[in-house]
Amino acid sequence: MDDERKSSKAGEQAAEGLREATSKEEAKNESKMGHDLAKGSDRFEERSKSSDGKSAEEKQKG
Repeated sequence: MDDERKSSKAGEQAAEGLREATSKEEAKNESKMGHDLAKGSDRFEERSKSSDGKSAEEKQKG
């Protein structure tokens, strides 16, 4: 059963490639914007507000 949950070498390499590509894309966007992108819960709030100007808390309250 443990063998089913182990990552394959190809899977690990694909994941590493994805992490690297994401990191490069994030760095490019931060450079273009002139500031770091928000991380964690700040990022969640930033993305939530961008759709309609309301925070996630405001949306839940109705």
